[in-house]
Amino acid sequence: MVQVVVVGGGWAGCSAALSAKIAGAEVTLIERTDMLLGLGLVGGIMRNNGRFTATEEGLALGGGCQLLKTADAEARHVNLDFPGHSHASLYDVITIEPAVRRQLNRAGVEIKTMRRVVEVVHDSGALEEVICENGEAFGADTFVDATGSAGPMGNCYQWGNGCAMCILRCPTFGPRVSVASRCGVQERVGQRDGGSLGTFSGSCKLNKDSLSAEVRKGLNNKGVVVLPLPRDLIRKQKLGMKACVQYAIAEYADNIVLLDTGHAKLMTPYMPVDELRQVRGLENARYEDPYGGGVGNSIRFLAVAPRDGALRVQGVENLFCAGEKAGQQVGHTEAIIAGALAGHNAARAALGLEVIELPRSLAVGEFLAITMEAMASPQGAERRFTFAGGEFFSRMKQRDLYTLDTEVIRKRVALAGISGIFDKDLT
Repeated sequence: MVQVVVVGGGWAGCSAALSAKIAGAEVTLIERTDMLLGLGLVGGIMRNNGRFTATEEGLALGGGCQLLKTADAEARHVNLDFPGHSHASLYDVITIEPAVRRQLNRAGVEIKTMRRVVEVVHDSGALEEVICENGEAFGADTFVDATGSAGPMGNCYQWGNGCAMCILRCPTFGPRVSVASRCGVQERVGQRDGGSLGTFSGSCKLNKDSLSAEVRKGLNNKGVVVLPLPRDLIRKQKLGMKACVQYAIAEYADNIVLLDTGHAKLMTPYMPVDELRQVRGLENARYEDPYGGGVGNSIRFLAVAPRDGALRVQGVENLFCAGEKAGQQVGHTEAIIAGALAGHNAARAALGLEVIELPRSLAVGEFLAITMEAMASPQGAERRFTFAGGEFFSRMKQRDLYTLDTEVIRKRVALAGISGIFDKDLT
């Protein structure tokens, strides 16, 4: 049986591993920390705006996109509206990782945690093995690089405000190492306003018990609380720092927006504790992620691999990529979709079958095509893409790709001839 190794256990890596396994490969998923999902451990927002359409397209495709259904099952709030966003779901960041791990275990994916890939063996344009810091080596027919684009600490010091002690936990488990880079691939780097490299993660987590009873009640009952900021605490320049362009609108500069994902999700890259505690209801507020959320956040989009429409990394014939490694893609839905295609194509390539691209008649296909094209353009380094807002959501509406009609979405996928394509055992 063919072997696929996925490096990086975030949403994209988990989706890739599940897709490759369903397609008929033996799959090993390697994660450097002790938990899966990476930034998804502090995320939680699904189905908002165009992500609803993308989710339903993904469910119609199957494979690793089944993880979208897992996120639905772990939702604390559904059909939620908050500034600039409609019909959102918020999954529980406490229960989601065990749920995903159980799903991968049931599928037969071999999960190797606390193994940091630091080196590779490659020859003649093909990858042969990845080697972990402890000396373990994992060979395969094909590989998926889902190592992300955030960290390590040195980058956060150079391009951010220092290590903010985020969920990626570089000091404990070691910095991220890019498989594509180790193969000699020249990766691309995103930029933010002013020319600084990378982009700040766009939100933090507050300990819910540190908030007032009134704020906690609002979060528990409604899922969202909006608290106006005093005029002297409004920092509109922060909007240009965010990876999450869908939240770079005025409401997020003028207000504190809190969402209930188990913790209280604070929709700003960072905010000094002394300022945060001037807001009514937040007098005792305490950060949960990053612990240094008063001064900074993680820096992302520092390692994007050049790739083709099938998510194959340019220059390495048996290496695919997914998530932020595959473009300046923002969000869990986006990572799951890319992961499903990367894992499926990794299995196809290992079996000697022709790889596929998703058609641009679907929102998910248009998204993967646009993010690929953008990084090849002169202004591409400053562009970020998500189904949930910004440039791409506008494009979805202009091209009549955005709809909440699930029957229309299923027919669209069927018309493309790819319904359930990721659910097929190819062996």
